[in-house]
Amino acid sequence: MIELTTDRLYCRQIQSTDWPFFLSLYEHTDIMRYVSDTRSHADIHDAFDSRLPLWSPGSPHWLCLMVFDRATQQPLGVTGYIHREDDCAEVGFLFIPQAHGKGIGYESLRAVCDYAFHDGGIRRMIATVTAGNHASKRLLEKTGFVQEGELREAFWLNGQWQNDWLFGLLRHEYR
Repeated sequence: MIELTTDRLYCRQIQSTDWPFFLSLYEHTDIMRYVSDTRSHADIHDAFDSRLPLWSPGSPHWLCLMVFDRATQQPLGVTGYIHREDDCAEVGFLFIPQAHGKGIGYESLRAVCDYAFHDGGIRRMIATVTAGNHASKRLLEKTGFVQEGELREAFWLNGQWQNDWLFGLLRHEYR
């Protein structure tokens, strides 16, 4: 099982006991504003179940890590990545509002990138962000990701077509 630690955070692969927290993230309208329209309980549970199998580099499903405050053991969010090619992976993250603006996303994303580039065999990390999600854009850029483009009307969300911002980070660029 993958476990990552930082000064303030402990990250471990998601477990069945994490279902209530996962559900609360995916039902929170502010958290999901740029991610997904309202989903049924069953659809959220399917997404959760797909992340439960033991993960190792090259697995076809998401490495989904629960992010905890090391001092309080409070869950703060989820992060992780999924292979898109053998050496290319897409990163993702969701955090509770109480964790926003405190460097939690940055610290956890750095841990994920450290693992992916040094132990996971990843050469290139990518991220797709719905245009307008400036907080995620700032987080990715602070971590070293470069905006590589924008896909126009690429994603149906909130009853209309949305543009997607595309980001990339190469192992040799990562600091």
